[in-house]
Formats: sequence, structure tokens, C-alpha cells
Amino acid sequence: MSAFIAQNFVPLMFAGLFVFLLTGIPVAFGLAATGLLFGFIGMEAGLFPTNLFQALPLRVMGIMANDTLLAIPFFTFMGIILERSRMAEDLLETVGQVFGPVRGGLAIAVILVGALLAATTGVVAAAVISMGLISLPIMLRYGYNRTIATGTITASGTLAQAIPPSLVLIVLADQMGRSVGDMYAGALIPGLLLVGLYLVFILVVAVVRPSWVPALPSEARIYREDNGASGHVSLIVLLAACAAAGWYWSTRHHEIMVALLERTTPSPGDEVLILSMTVASLLALALALLNRVTRLGLLSRLAEQVTFVLIPPLVLIFLVLGTIFLGVATPTEGGAMGAMGALIMAVSRRRLGFGLLKQALDGTAKLATFVLFILIGSTVFSFTFNAADGHIWVEHLFKDMPGGALGFLIVVNLLVFILGCFIDFFEIAFIVIPILAPVAEKILPGMLPGVPVDAVMIWFGVVIAMNLQTSFLTPPFGFALFYLRSVAAKSDYRDRVTGAMIPAVSTAQIYRGSIAFILLQLTMVAAVIAFPGLVTGGIQKGETVDADKILQQMQEEQQKEQASSDPAAAGASAPAGTSSEAAPSAEPQAEETAAEDDPMKALQDAMKEDAKKKK
Repeated sequence: MSAFIAQNFVPLMFAGLFVFLLTGIPVAFGLAATGLLFGFIGMEAGLFPTNLFQALPLRVMGIMANDTLLAIPFFTFMGIILERSRMAEDLLETVGQVFGPVRGGLAIAVILVGALLAATTGVVAAAVISMGLISLPIMLRYGYNRTIATGTITASGTLAQAIPPSLVLIVLADQMGRSVGDMYAGALIPGLLLVGLYLVFILVVAVVRPSWVPALPSEARIYREDNGASGHVSLIVLLAACAAAGWYWSTRHHEIMVALLERTTPSPGDEVLILSMTVASLLALALALLNRVTRLGLLSRLAEQVTFVLIPPLVLIFLVLGTIFLGVATPTEGGAMGAMGALIMAVSRRRLGFGLLKQALDGTAKLATFVLFILIGSTVFSFTFNAADGHIWVEHLFKDMPGGALGFLIVVNLLVFILGCFIDFFEIAFIVIPILAPVAEKILPGMLPGVPVDAVMIWFGVVIAMNLQTSFLTPPFGFALFYLRSVAAKSDYRDRVTGAMIPAVSTAQIYRGSIAFILLQLTMVAAVIAFPGLVTGGIQKGETVDADKILQQMQEEQQKEQASSDPAAAGASAPAGTSSEAAPSAEPQAEETAAEDDPMKALQDAMKEDAKKKK
């Protein structure tokens, strides 16, 4: 029996975890129980020493002292404050008025607001429920196709997993031992491209099936000028002026950063993009404030409304991400700044009360505790798993897989996709990533020659994050589908504006609506795999230092200095490659003594040793 357990310990451990999860026990306790139970079984079977769990308390204390994880409650608090202060309602109303006159305008507004909520709230439930309560009745009122309406709302809510500052990106970076800032930078371009893919899909639907996504009727457009104009011309002029300012900043950004930060490396593209948009947003806010104070009437009501509703959260996002990308603030410090900014915005709108603050603190404490307990449970599980050399077992499992590194990546994504149908993304990140990350670190670098290992692992993390996004839409346990089901009409109702009877939204319609967006998300996962530069291009690469070349240059400079000061000493210090006639050798003892006293030799050895460690 002991021999059987020893030979099949890792598969038995996975089977034990599966059994614990089937019993309905919370995942955190199931993970911890599996780790402890199989740890004691391994001790009895002679696989582990009896003091196996002696270092476990230190591991748990290490989790409690992890500064990176502090970013999770900060960003959660920021999101809850902004969501409970009715920011989503204001955004949906305003952006809906901007795009309402065109076919598919409401769906476009939902996608754009979903992206903005993703970068502020970072919580899928808040985004889906807010847009379900506000946008779905309006879409149904004006005749939107139900699968398009429900699919757009649920998919836009899941953008919170892909667009920084995402909670899942923080968790993945922590589990892989990589920089959260690099993970944010790598995920920015793919996240924005996914938003663009959603928008293209809606535009295609508007062309192919215009009756599915009708425009808002004229009586539903509330921001009009006294002369009946819509105000879009003023808004376009304002956007053009701000875009020009942002473009000008992008051309001078590196020069300014060199002066401020004494930077020697080129400014990364994501940093230039974020700060250029920050400058453009601040200019729009300044012009709108000037117009309101002076009452010049240069901006339309629509342009003013868009500016005052849209710009403050945009500036908050850009400042948080900008400081992280610049290296001025860590993600934890950026999260703290975002939480403070959310409080200031809520106070400025006179929407911050004791009840709202209590709800935000309660929600933050619950989510942070949930994450912490799962992390502790996964640590206990991985403690026993690694003691049994489980990572080597997993590596052998994937090493001879057909397709090499690409085959490994495809199988891992299939595994994550299937698990996403049944369990939460936090649980997948804490269970699967610690097991697969060491294997990925050995297999995937061969797939991207010349790319640093850290950048390869960031790419792997972004691929997993994009895949985890689909877990909110895939039946039977797509959480975004459940969130929308909880707020969508379960019975026929009379619309309060038109007075018409609106049929109930069925669960089947919500599930069908997710199919097209699941395919779009998987398309984006395939694109990130096929074009790794979408991720690695956004990560600032440090300069590669050739230690041997630098040492050779230093030796040549030293020889030139000796030659200019003492020609005889120059001949004595000739490099090893010179002939014996040019540099007569000294006695061995003298050479050893000279080598010990030679600071250049000591520096050379130290730099070579450091270079080996980096490799």
C-alpha cells in the first residue's frame, strides 16, 4: 500500500481535492484540508519527514506581510465607492446620449462604459448589475434584439478582468512572482483591442441587421440646445482640440521625462499613451470649467455634460495607471491614491454618506478576506504538492506533449476554459497557476527566442487572464449571466415611459447572448498567443549589459593610462593574448600575488559571477 501511495501520490492528491470540492466544502478549506491530509499520509508512508509542516506558519505569515496584495482592497474600495455613488448611472445616461442617434449607439455606450467601469471598479458584479438595471430596460424599450442586449451587458462587465487595474492581474502577478506594473503594462493593449473587437461586432450587426440595434428616437434625446441642435458639433470640436493637445504631448513626452526623471532609456508606448490621454482629459476639464465660470457659451450642454461626467473618472484612471507605469508609485500606492481619489469624487458630487462608506468598507473586507483565505488554503496545498515534487510530475506530464511549447499553451488554455465553467477565477488562479507557472517558465522561453524570461511569463499571465475572462460567460456557472439574471425582468411589465407591455427576459436569451462574445474573447486569446508582441511590446525592457565587453573596454582604458604615465608598466601589464617576448612572464608566486591584489581582477570575477546569476 505504501509503495502504491508513493508511486501515485500526486494523482491521488488531485483526486482528493476533487472529492473535497464535490462535497460542497468552501474551496479555501478544501485546499487546506487536502494539503494537510495528504501531508500526514505522506509522513505515514515515509515520503516526508515528520517535521514537514514546521515552516508552514512562516509561509502563512509571509502571505499576511505581502505588500502587493494590499492593492486588492484598495482597488476594491475605489470601485465600490465609485459604483455606489451612481457613477455608472451618470456615465450610461451621458454616453448613451452621445451615441444614441446612430444605430447600435446604446450598445456602443454600454461597451465604452463597461470598459470605463472595468478600469475603475474592477469588479464584474458591480459593472453587470449596474448596466443591467440601467441599460437593459432602455434597450428593451426601444426594440433592441434581446440576445444582443443581454450579451453586450454581460460581456462588457467582464472587461474588469482584462483591463488594468484588474484584480485578477494582481493575483496572477503575485502567484508567478512577477511585477504587477509589468502585468498591467502587458495587459493594456490586449484589453483595449478586445474593447475594439466588441465595438466592431456591434457595427457589423448594425449594418447586417439594423433592426436589431435601432437608434434612439428624437424624443429620447434630452441634451439639446435652445435652437434645437443636438450639440454634437461642439463636442467634436472639443475632442479635436484635446486630441491635438494629447498628440503634441506625445511628441514631447520623452524630452520632458528626460528632464524630470533623468531617464536614459526610451519611454514605453503605454506610458506615452496614458499620459497623453491624461493631458487631453485635463485640458477638456479646464475648458469646460472656464466655459461654465465665464458663461461664454462656447460649449454645448451635451459637451459640458460629457466633460463633467466622463473626465473625472478618466483622470483618476490615468493618474493611477500613469504613476504605476512611470515607476513613481507601486501598484499598492496607486491603489491607495485611487481610493482617495474616489472619496474626493464622491464628496464633490455630495454623494458620500456614512451608509455608503459603511457598505464600501464591508464589501472590501469581505472580498479581501475571501481572497486571503483562498490564498492561505492554496499555500497549504502547494506546500505538500511541492514537497512531493509535484511540479516535476507536472513538467514530465507536459514535456513530451505533441506540439511542444504551443501544445502546452493550448492544453493549459483548454484546461483553464473548462475549469472556468465550474469554479471562480480566484480559485483557478490560486490552484492552477502555482502548479503550471514553474513548467511554463521552463517550456515557453523557447517559443519566444530573444525575449527575457520575465516578459515571457507576463505574456503567459495575460493569456491566462484573457482566458479567465470567459469564465464569467460560460454555462453552467457563468457568474455574469447570474448577475444579469438577478436584475433582469422575470415577468412581463409595463414600461413607465412608453406604456407598452415588455415581455420578460428569459434565462435562455441571456445564455444565447453570451455565445458571440465568448467567441470574440477566444479570438482575442488566440491573437495574443499568435502575436506575443501585443504584450511584450508594452513592457519596458532594460538594457542588456555585456560584462565581457565592458571589462575589455576597462582593461584597454587602464592600459592606455599606464602607457601614458609609465611605458615600462604598460609592457608589464599586457593582456594575456600577447606573446611571451612582449611580456615576459613573472614567477608563478608573483603572478598569484599580483592577481590577488589586482582590483580589476576582482571586479572582473564579480561581474562575471553576477552575469551568470542573471542568466
